[in-house]
Amino acid sequence: MLKSQEKIAEALKKFVPDEAIPYLIELMFSHHVNFKVTKPRATKHGDFRPKHNGKPHRITVNGDLNPYAFLITTIHEFAHLITYEHFGRHVKSHGREWQNEFRKLLIPIIERKILPHNVEAALNRSLHNLKASTCTDVGLYRALKEYDHFDDNLVLLEQLEKDEKFRLGKRIFKRGELRRTRFLCEEIPTKREFLVSGLAEVERYDG
Repeated sequence: MLKSQEKIAEALKKFVPDEAIPYLIELMFSHHVNFKVTKPRATKHGDFRPKHNGKPHRITVNGDLNPYAFLITTIHEFAHLITYEHFGRHVKSHGREWQNEFRKLLIPIIERKILPHNVEAALNRSLHNLKASTCTDVGLYRALKEYDHFDDNLVLLEQLEKDEKFRLGKRIFKRGELRRTRFLCEEIPTKREFLVSGLAEVERYDG
């Protein structure tokens, strides 16, 4: 392994299982990409930006993800990169072409038995109907959440009672009825309604 690869491998130990590092190193050095770990972002776990104005492709992944979520998110973004290299901008972001690449990149991880049994099982179910993100695949998202470092001050939205108030970020909401996998929640005081995942981590609000 080259010194540059060794340096990256050492950095990755903070974020992914050791067994996955050679595979990620192979992906990173097979493609001209700027890979960066970022601060937490509320709206996304990872991001891919294609090369532009002489700058290489860029992949960013939130540094607060647990090791298995970080690994799957990284592979998700590499699937975007490879799809872009093959098809450019002429296909849907999470269409059939991306799904095929994501599936191909996931299979080696599953075969190497790197993931916990519940995450592997959820991924195997997902391979037949891949979602745009782990957040929209409730089974996979729930499996990955088991490995988060959970804040004692937070609860999952699905644990609250109907009409109970909660804080999400800096905004206050009231929990409403369940709509499939999301709850219809009313923002206070604007009365605007939003659909929020039942697995969102929220803080009870007594005000």
